[in-house]
Amino acid sequence: MNVKSIFPASCGLRGAITIPGDKSISHRSVMLGAISKGTTEITGFLNGADCLSTIACFQSMGIEIEAIPSTASSNPLTSSTASSGRILVHGKGLHGLSAPSKTLNTGNSGTTTRLLSGILSGQRFSSLLSGDASLNTRPMKRIMTPLNAMGAHIESLNGNGCAPLLINPGSLHGINYTSSVASAQVKSAILLAGLYANDPVSVTEPSLSRDHTERMLQSFGASLSSRTFPDGQATATILPCQELYGQEIAIPGDISSAAYFIAAALLVPDSELLIKNVGINPTRAGFLAVCKAMGADLTYLNQNITGGEEHSDILVRSSQLYATTIEGSLIPTLIDELPILAVMAAHAEGTTIIRDAAELKVKETNRIDTITTNLHAMGCDITPTEDGMIIEGGHRITKAPLHPAVISSFLDHRIAMAFSIAALLAKKTAAQTQEQSATQILESQCIDVSYPNFFSTLESCF
Repeated sequence: MNVKSIFPASCGLRGAITIPGDKSISHRSVMLGAISKGTTEITGFLNGADCLSTIACFQSMGIEIEAIPSTASSNPLTSSTASSGRILVHGKGLHGLSAPSKTLNTGNSGTTTRLLSGILSGQRFSSLLSGDASLNTRPMKRIMTPLNAMGAHIESLNGNGCAPLLINPGSLHGINYTSSVASAQVKSAILLAGLYANDPVSVTEPSLSRDHTERMLQSFGASLSSRTFPDGQATATILPCQELYGQEIAIPGDISSAAYFIAAALLVPDSELLIKNVGINPTRAGFLAVCKAMGADLTYLNQNITGGEEHSDILVRSSQLYATTIEGSLIPTLIDELPILAVMAAHAEGTTIIRDAAELKVKETNRIDTITTNLHAMGCDITPTEDGMIIEGGHRITKAPLHPAVISSFLDHRIAMAFSIAALLAKKTAAQTQEQSATQILESQCIDVSYPNFFSTLESCF
């Protein structure tokens, strides 16, 4: 078992860092590049375990994916770092995938499993998708239902609505699907299947989820339109597609990865940290909006748009934070950042309420439970609710600081990273020995899913 010991910060975070490329965009760039004609060149690709699972699946279906390392001695498809150089995906067109000779292993990646199911629904061959033990407990019925309604033939082999998924050839037709949840993975699976349908395909969600798929589909040549209604509902419609064409894609830094360093610089006194080239797509920037609402000192520098995606450098300075309520349409824009927001709330003055976030239950872990368990272990007054949590803050101001503890990551990368930041603020109690002054993050290797060099980046800030 990998255990990482993290001691309280003895000084502020300083300097400038560059974070790995956006995980969501990395997945999609490989997927669309593989089913496009010509070569797609990707810079800033995230060399994390989840995205490498996507690469491996398409290689198993006959797609050549070439790594052009940034240095002669490194190979971005095998290196343990998150830096990638360039990735070249030699696409074979919309119908160019070959039948895999073995099960497509999606590892721990729900994004790979759900989005790839949409693409495989339109193929002329059968395929079997399966992942690790954790992935194979995550709900897949949410994509099986709309895809099967389109004419796909997807079966959960264990009959429990989870992977392994057997996908047999089907003839896809148009559908107007209304999703009960705002989920970019559900929406994306339907839109990707829509590339192979004989009629337009529309998906409506209660509020707009991250829109990387829509933006990228349009850049590759698909005919797609989006509309957001006054009540907050959002509909995306894709028309039948003849062909997609390879593109050049420059991936900005992942806001979900930047969030940990933003939180650290806000919470640790005497910090001033510049985080370069962060993606600030409005459908992903809810975390930044909540930071501002909590009183964060954030300055945006060098704002720009590349390939349809907004990005900016972000200068972060230590700030006194105040409680807030996180709910409604904000939730889909920051669902992955809620673990670190919970840590921030523990140190903010007042009571923070997170609601409308039942989607936390079906992530890599039930994050309502895992956040609650670990914050309790550090001495925080937190109450779980059916769709979120209530966090009594003030653990730097009016209450005793959080204290070091043994933290279970539950093999959830976002839990491990969030509580690594909490550890920087932990102060041992009178009853704790010097040996107990460090917080222990159990099974910290799970961080490699999205940020292989997280700890070395964190150490470079001090």
